[in-house]
Amino acid sequence: MALLEDYFEIYLPYSRGLSPNTIKSYKQSFLLLIRFMLDVKKTKAEAIRFSVLTYDTLLEFLGWLETDRQCKISTRNQRLSALSAFSEYAQNRDFDAASVFRSSIIKIPIKKGAKKVRSVFSREEVRILLDLPDETYEAGLRDKVLLSFMFATGARAQETCDFKVCDLRINDRTASVTLVGKGSKTRQAGISLSLAKVVQNYIRHRHIDRYPERHVFSSQTHEQITVSCIEEIYKKYVAIAKEKHPDMFLGVHYSPHSMRHSTACHLLESGVDIMTIKNILGHASVQTTQIYAEMSQDLVDKKLKEWNDTWFGSKVEIKKIKEDVPDFLKR
Repeated sequence: MALLEDYFEIYLPYSRGLSPNTIKSYKQSFLLLIRFMLDVKKTKAEAIRFSVLTYDTLLEFLGWLETDRQCKISTRNQRLSALSAFSEYAQNRDFDAASVFRSSIIKIPIKKGAKKVRSVFSREEVRILLDLPDETYEAGLRDKVLLSFMFATGARAQETCDFKVCDLRINDRTASVTLVGKGSKTRQAGISLSLAKVVQNYIRHRHIDRYPERHVFSSQTHEQITVSCIEEIYKKYVAIAKEKHPDMFLGVHYSPHSMRHSTACHLLESGVDIMTIKNILGHASVQTTQIYAEMSQDLVDKKLKEWNDTWFGSKVEIKKIKEDVPDFLKR
């Protein structure tokens, strides 16, 4: 527990520089492990030692997550990754004590599950969503600007929550925004002047243009909007859109991240190269961005058609070949 405390209080926030949200996610894995040890193994938190975290115990814990907690395989794998990261840290600090824990962790493989289906808005669906908010109401005006901002920038929900007045830069010819992403990584994203002016006018409408540290988007109860509030906004408008357009919005699940996926896919379909999209989205690795190449079925269909037209043309004739072979031999 002493090593675990140092890990969360010193190593992750200061040595690694991880964001509070990431650290909170890591902590949840250990809260679940402690709950498992207490409920199933009858071992209190203060009595947990590396020596009891054997291969069988850890495997049982991961199974408990799936069965008792009804966790998805992806969540189970995230918990395993969190334990693995700590085991490496612990072994470097106290090799003898943590070696059993570390050796047990590395024996457990990442479990394969069903490929996650990401719902993406088509161009027409994005247009419909942006037209839904009623700008004559305060909440509707906020929602209109927020949805437009997220589509234009590809911002994550948390990045949108953290967006401040001082993060908008606009002059006569260009405009850009500053976004603070995962791990407190800052990036600049260029946006159109028209959208920048929409955001600027909204800031003036709220009378916060003289307060650079104020958050652009707020809720009815908080100066800074929350991720859960943004999730509710998407849930609301997607439900309305589905009711008005039953032949559209057929994805399994739409979330604020669906808009980010949509931005990436539409950029790709418009011919923007994958490395540029990586920088726009603020990905650390191009491998993360590569998933959008797999998701963009419209682009795949378009390229395949172009290739077919190039090689085969618009008309393909198949001439019947005369053969002296009995039909029964060809069946």
